[in-house]
Amino acid sequence: MKKAYQVALMAAVAMLIVAACGVFSMTAQARSVTAVEGAKFDTGSSLKDNLIIYVGKDAVIDLRSGKSFQGYIKTVGDHLIHIEKLAGGRDFYDALIRIEDINAIETKFRDMK
Repeated sequence: MKKAYQVALMAAVAMLIVAACGVFSMTAQARSVTAVEGAKFDTGSSLKDNLIIYVGKDAVIDLRSGKSFQGYIKTVGDHLIHIEKLAGGRDFYDALIRIEDINAIETKFRDMK
């Protein structure tokens, strides 16, 4: 009886392994990386011009102070940028940032489909 139990247990483990491999392979095959339409940086242009490309889109703005703001770029002026719907549970908050204080812009260039 002990041997029959061991054989049944090994068969059950083998079936679980086969089922898990099937699920993982189907998930991997169904998804692929695609480029986000309109996502680009222009290294030949100013920071302001690059920000204008992302008006209405989600971006992370890294400041020289080390602080970051994530939200939707609403408007870009000569010296200021207005970000709305801030991330981190601050959907009802906006930020006004001086362009000269910006150290980097982070945006999504690729997506899983």
